[in-house]
Amino acid sequence: MSEHRISMTINGLRHVSNAEARVSLSDFLRGNAGCTGVHIGCEHGVCGACTVIVDGLAVRGCLMLAVQAEGAEVTTVEGLAAGDGTLHPVQQALYDEFALQCGFCTPGVVMTLAALTAPGSKANEQQLLAAMSGHICRCTGYQGIRRAAKKLAAAPAGEQP
Repeated sequence: MSEHRISMTINGLRHVSNAEARVSLSDFLRGNAGCTGVHIGCEHGVCGACTVIVDGLAVRGCLMLAVQAEGAEVTTVEGLAAGDGTLHPVQQALYDEFALQCGFCTPGVVMTLAALTAPGSKANEQQLLAAMSGHICRCTGYQGIRRAAKKLAAAPAGEQP
């Protein structure tokens, strides 16, 4: 296999490492960058557990190769909370609405909602709820997730609901 030197910004910090051409972004983030909040579930892009934000867009880390993220800005769930521990508005909304059951799907859900509610975003309640259809929660946390999405849709973009 061919190995490539890649560089990207992960959660605000520059990361340079080698990666085989076939390594997925999710495997790279977990194994090379220590971002264990990126969960790997189905490895087919169906469950949403591996969702991260790449250059402002929510993407399935298992469907993107690490080499495709060369030069990109990548945000994982570890990069959302403030340095002082203050939760990101999406994290707070999920916490407030008891939408955090086992936590396996949670990072992917958080990243999708964070991308859609970022400052400048105009996602409405229906769009947020539709985006959640791309996530599988085996603990049936859907009602809490739906309540959090509705709460986020009602708040100004990027602000605490």
